[in-house]
Amino acid sequence: MSAERILHPVLRDRVVTAEAAAAHIQAGETVAMSGFTGSGYPKAVPPALARRIEAAHLNGDPFQIRLMTGASTAPELDGALAKAGGIALRMPFQTDPDARQRINAGTLDYIDIHLSHVAQHVWFGFYGEIDTAVVEVSGVREDGTLIPSTSVGNNKTWLDLAKKVIIEVNDWQPEGLDGMHDVYYGTALPPNRKPIPLLHTDDRIGQTSLRCDLDKVVAVVRTNGPDRNSPFAAADENSERIAEHLIEFLTHEVAKGRLPANLLPLQSGVGNIPNAVLARLASSGFRDLTAYTEVIQDGMLDLLRSGVLKVASCTGFALSPEANEEFKRNIAFYRERIVMRTQEISNHPELVRRLGCIGMNGMIEADLYGNVNSTHVMGSRIMNGIGGSGDFARNAFLSIFLSPSTAKNASISSIVPMVSHVDHTEHDVSIVVTEQGLADLRGLPPRHRARQMIDHCVHPDYRPQLEDYFDRALRDSYGKHTPHLLPEALSWHQRWLDTGSMRYPS
Repeated sequence: MSAERILHPVLRDRVVTAEAAAAHIQAGETVAMSGFTGSGYPKAVPPALARRIEAAHLNGDPFQIRLMTGASTAPELDGALAKAGGIALRMPFQTDPDARQRINAGTLDYIDIHLSHVAQHVWFGFYGEIDTAVVEVSGVREDGTLIPSTSVGNNKTWLDLAKKVIIEVNDWQPEGLDGMHDVYYGTALPPNRKPIPLLHTDDRIGQTSLRCDLDKVVAVVRTNGPDRNSPFAAADENSERIAEHLIEFLTHEVAKGRLPANLLPLQSGVGNIPNAVLARLASSGFRDLTAYTEVIQDGMLDLLRSGVLKVASCTGFALSPEANEEFKRNIAFYRERIVMRTQEISNHPELVRRLGCIGMNGMIEADLYGNVNSTHVMGSRIMNGIGGSGDFARNAFLSIFLSPSTAKNASISSIVPMVSHVDHTEHDVSIVVTEQGLADLRGLPPRHRARQMIDHCVHPDYRPQLEDYFDRALRDSYGKHTPHLLPEALSWHQRWLDTGSMRYPS
């Protein structure tokens, strides 16, 4: 591996093996690592730490750490440490199957919070001190500042607050990332906060590198490993139909004068349905779009390349192998059109509201009144976490949730009388879209919202059941403002647990 990535002599003298770096992390520590949606996470120190933990467990030593990141990471980090039984507590977002299994088994504590809250809550001292930060970078400048890699996340906060710092310098990351980042150091704690001077999606208000007190750096590790590059599935019929409904709605909103011709800054969750929406935007006739989002995935690169999207702001990437190669080949082009920010800025509620973002996120289920569950299956089994969807849902100009109308081979309706867990209340949800249609819930009282949901979003196999439920609730519920038959509403979920289907017996 090349030494040119480490241009500061002090840090070059601190290069050690991953095992030697991991030895600086002690049992019981709070360890903050880089990484956001599978990009920019440390590749070598976490597996080395996992091996050390496994050896400790064999000797009867219950070695565990408290782990913080930006968002989800990858098997080399979450997976390796979870399999080793080395995580006592995890926050704020995860997608790893081994970690998820332990969380749902009750053997790994998990704090699921809004991504915009993480940095400020750590600064407030709500989670105690950070003992060690492990941060991947793409290079070290002559002045000792750090060039971030493919995610910024909470790295600024980790480097500022950690007592010890371990740096991984990854040669796999393109050198052309230098200049793509915008790290804002103007935040402060109450009561000394000042307005953030960001007025447009492409504004640059910070610096292109991360600061770090070099006296805190205990180890530097050279790596050459790829980010987690998971390919996206080809858009299926449901995804295509959801995208069509949404593009038709946005076109209608422009015609009505409620949106400008180039829309407002787009935020998109990660997944096959959002990617299908982005692909549909490419042929929709819209031009000069902007994005103010957390993650750039394949569809946004396509929009930037075609000129449909002129600029995108993010804190990380989630690219397929093919899209990642395209990004690296043409990084000079993308560096002029992508701004990578810290997580506390990419997800900042005030900025989301001021810019007027159009938030597009996935969900597990929604109920008749527009309450959305995006985290839990059957009310108690967590999938991944709320991520940044709440930051945008509560503050966006339009809060849109997308999902197929059924799941589990149509044995479950994604539209139910009452969600089993509430992440986004009916007050924060503007639009719900399934392949069946689009429910515009804006400006409607609860009973009218229910009619919209039944008429436009419910699968035909479940529509008679929900119509029957709602009619009886209108007649028999204790109150008529938000009619519910409480035991029966919750019995939908119990029926699936008991029989494997939400359908009434025929």
